Order: sequence, then structure tokens, then C-alpha cells
Amino acid sequence: MKILNNKRKYTWLWIPIVILILCIGTSIGSSNINIKDIINIIINKVFNVPLPNNINPQDVAIIWVIRLPRVLLAFIVGGILSVSGAITQSILKNPLASPYTIGVSAGASLGVGVYIILGISIPFISSFSLPIIGFLCGVITIFTVIIFSNKVDRGFSNNTVVLAGMVLSLFASALLTTLTALFSEDLKSIAMWQMGSFSMKGWSYVIASIPFCIIGLLVALKYTREMDILSFGEEQAMTTGVEVQKVKKYLLIAVAILSGSAVALSGVIGFVDLIIPHVARKVFGSEHKIVIPMSFIIGGIFMVLTDIPSRTVISPSELPIGAITAVIGAPFFAYIYFSKRKRR
Repeated sequence: MKILNNKRKYTWLWIPIVILILCIGTSIGSSNINIKDIINIIINKVFNVPLPNNINPQDVAIIWVIRLPRVLLAFIVGGILSVSGAITQSILKNPLASPYTIGVSAGASLGVGVYIILGISIPFISSFSLPIIGFLCGVITIFTVIIFSNKVDRGFSNNTVVLAGMVLSLFASALLTTLTALFSEDLKSIAMWQMGSFSMKGWSYVIASIPFCIIGLLVALKYTREMDILSFGEEQAMTTGVEVQKVKKYLLIAVAILSGSAVALSGVIGFVDLIIPHVARKVFGSEHKIVIPMSFIIGGIFMVLTDIPSRTVISPSELPIGAITAVIGAPFFAYIYFSKRKRR
């Protein structure tokens, strides 16, 4: 207990670590720019402080227009994916569960695939058409899972939610596979979106992510006590006065908002929502008022660090970030599954 309290006491030390990681992520690229110059550029843009004479105007554009918004978006997306994973694992009492388990990625991918194939143009929001379609379809999928699970099982059991999510995911994936087979000329565009990327994502994407991030986090933090109690079982939770079905529905809506916005803004990036909550629990314990914010921070750091090789290994081209997280996450997934089976 004393060790855990010490860990909580020094959680504020993660603030300078986050700032350092963001600076490192922003400095690395085809043009290496030192951290001191990056800080001067940010201060100049935020507080209108004059720049030192030795800073090249081209470096200012690289940092402020290209790299900084990309790094911030990677941090936010990594954070909200990790939080949505922590919530999903908690309410479903399944260490291998994630938002993608209940269909958000399959639904969003199907919506985006249909949009690309049909070549629809939405007036006034053409640059945001793809993210909006992805978000709406991901959220609709989770709402469909909630409604269907509630209809077939009045108890709204975890197994029903997981099975409904898997059935809907398989159905959406089958439809998408059929569409890409019929319209193979659009296969590359759909595949690239599915593998995830932060390329060419400016400040508009960062700003668009903030409302979803705040709403989802506030809902999650509001129900941290209920998530702690649910970890002891639903019957135990009901005896302590927790409205289990109501809480689970609200938290699944929070998952829909968080994961739907992440998929919309960056494409499908797997395994982050599976790995990071386990790391947070291992380091900081299982109390959700600590797990939720620390999952956000660690997930954000992980995504920023993962994005560095994505844009530098084969520069000027890029590796899909979803492929890198899968290379790291697949062995971790296997470790969780087989270690749990061995303990049983």
C-alpha cells in the first residue's frame, strides 16, 4: 500500500516527461531541429515573443504547421484509445477486450469504404467528410450493439455485449470485403485508411479531437468508483446500490465517443487500447481514478514514440502506424492470453 501511495504521490512528475516526449517527437524528422529552437518557436506562436535571429523561417513552418499538430494529434489519439480500452476491459471484465471487440473499427471501416467507393462529396465539410463518416459509423455500430444486446438479453450481460459486437464486426467486415472485391480500384485507398496514419493532419484535426476527448474523459472519470465496484462482479455491485445496466450503457457511450473519434481522425490503429491499460494497472494499481488518467498519458506517449519510426524509417514515404503497433501488440496479446490460461 505504501509503494502504491508513493506512485500516486509522484504522478505529477509525468507532466515534464510528457512535455519532453512531445518535444522529442517534434524534433525528429528529415530536418532535425533542436529542442531549444522548438520551444522558442512555440513561445513565439503562442505568446508572440520575438524569435532569435538564428532560427530559419522554414524551420518555423516545419514545426508549427507540420510536426507539432501531428505529434499532438498522435498523443491525443493514443490517449483516448487507451482510456476507451481501459473502460471496455473494466465493464466487460475481460482483459482481452477493446473497443474494436465491440465493432467500432469494423463499422467505421465499412462506412468509409462505402464513402470512398461512391465518391460522395459533402458540401462545406469536404476536408472533414472522411473523419465525420468514420465517426458516425463507428458510433452507430456501438449503439447498435447496445440496443441489440438489450433486446435479446434484459440482463445486458457482458457475454451478450461481446458476442453482439463480434457478430456485427464480422458482418461489417464481410460487407467491406465484398465491396472491395467488386470495386478493386478503390482497394488501396480503403486499405491505407484502415492501417492508420497521422500524415497531413493539421491543427484543424487537433482542434476537432478536443471536444470528444473532454466529453469522453469526463464521463469515464465520473464513473471511476462504479468501475472499481464492477471489478468485483455485477451482483456485488448491485448490492452496493450501483445501477449496473445504466452505468454500463453510459460507459459504452463514452467508449463510442472516444474510440469513434480516434478512428475517424487517424484510421484504424489496433492494440494500443489493449496494451496500455494493462501497463497502467501494473504500474499504478487497479483503482480507476488513477488508471484512467494514467492510461491517457502512457497511451499518448506510446503513440508519439510509435509515430517516430512510422515517418522516419523509409522517409520520405511512411509506414502505416497500425502496422507498427500490431508488431508490438501481437506478442503482448499472446502473452496476456497464455499467461492467464497458465494461471487457470
